[in-house]
Amino acid sequence: MPSKKAPNPIDIHVGSRVRLRRMMLGMSQEKLGESLGITFQQIQKYEKGTNRIGASRLQHIATILKVPVAFFFEDAPGTPDETPGVGDNPQTTYVVDFLSSSDGLALNKAFVRIENPKVRKKVVELVKSIAGDEE
Repeated sequence: MPSKKAPNPIDIHVGSRVRLRRMMLGMSQEKLGESLGITFQQIQKYEKGTNRIGASRLQHIATILKVPVAFFFEDAPGTPDETPGVGDNPQTTYVVDFLSSSDGLALNKAFVRIENPKVRKKVVELVKSIAGDEE
């Protein structure tokens, strides 16, 4: 049996950004797949980075998800903005993972609906205090 190559870190990153945006819009894998004329299993493979997304397909996904193509490459590993040893890439990965979770997404959706900036600030202070992250 041939050994499978590990997915490219950029493919994994782009896939996670597709997932993040799809979830932000409340769109299912089935719905995105349907819009692209492919199966939800293919969307799963894209989102995991198992299958690479071709340029024309990425452009189509960007159109459906209403974001510029560049959105999928923001904070990608190895991008020029990244300084080795100093970059906040693990932090970025943590944020993307959190926002891709159902709890993170629910918290984010509820938080952005809070219109009063003072209330938002108090919510952030509360969460920091519960987490034991006093600044």
